[in-house]
Amino acid sequence: MKLEGVFPPIPTPFDADGNILHDKLKSNIALWSKTGLHGFVVLGSNGEYVFLSESEKVAVFESARAAIPRNQLFLAGAGAESTQTALWLARRAAEHGADAVLIVTPNYYKAQMNSAALINHYRVIADASPIPVIVYNMPAATGIDIDANTVIELAKHPNIIGIKDSSGNVTKFGEIIRAARPDFSVIAGSGSYFYPALVLGARGCVAALANVAPRETVAIYDAFRAGRHDEARELQLRLIPLNAAVTTRWNIPGLKAGVEELNAGYYGGPPRLPLRPLDEENRRVLRKIMQDAKVI
Repeated sequence: MKLEGVFPPIPTPFDADGNILHDKLKSNIALWSKTGLHGFVVLGSNGEYVFLSESEKVAVFESARAAIPRNQLFLAGAGAESTQTALWLARRAAEHGADAVLIVTPNYYKAQMNSAALINHYRVIADASPIPVIVYNMPAATGIDIDANTVIELAKHPNIIGIKDSSGNVTKFGEIIRAARPDFSVIAGSGSYFYPALVLGARGCVAALANVAPRETVAIYDAFRAGRHDEARELQLRLIPLNAAVTTRWNIPGLKAGVEELNAGYYGGPPRLPLRPLDEENRRVLRKIMQDAKVI
């Protein structure tokens, strides 16, 4: 499979009591699928995967597969602290039609998560996973930033097809792109540096931004691919404040509020406790940011 393009890490919809709303998940995917996106990340960080039980995760995989068109990739978040559990989730994701799995770095015992431990973790999973594996580097949440040499070593495994890197270290992206096998995909983990990453050779992005500005994020990709660099740069600069609003500033509560502000039938809803919804004052600020970004 070719891992390239724009993939939103979609939020998991809940009601006020924290129950998963599978019908809203399906209807959201149906709306996003018409915006030019190349696929979806289900149960990434923005999917609040750390708040879901294993059985809930499998149920979300099933609902997502029913809604995602077959011409768009279904990338399933299957990371876990233990190698055994991550592999179990990878197999369940494969059974429910996922095209590949994202495996975030284990981090609770972070002092022991050195290069050797991480290489072994990913290789054991990749050896037995029925579908391709994507390394997921998310140092802001895990406290672990997998280094370029470790990724280059992992890229030698034929079933490890890429990395979604949210570190923002574009120099590291370049090191990996230069030394890894040609079909190994580096995927930017944020919309804030999507265009610079493409210039270095990244193949796409998994970005919260793509949930609230799907067409605009795809437009950066399309403009770059067509050689319209001024257009891609202008879009990138215009979307930076919105990207920050739904990531570092307000995170998942802001993302879910932003989805609803699109006024296109999307359901955002509350996050699962202990996260709290965005209050009305901050929501007004978010609305203004979205207006300035020309997405509403």
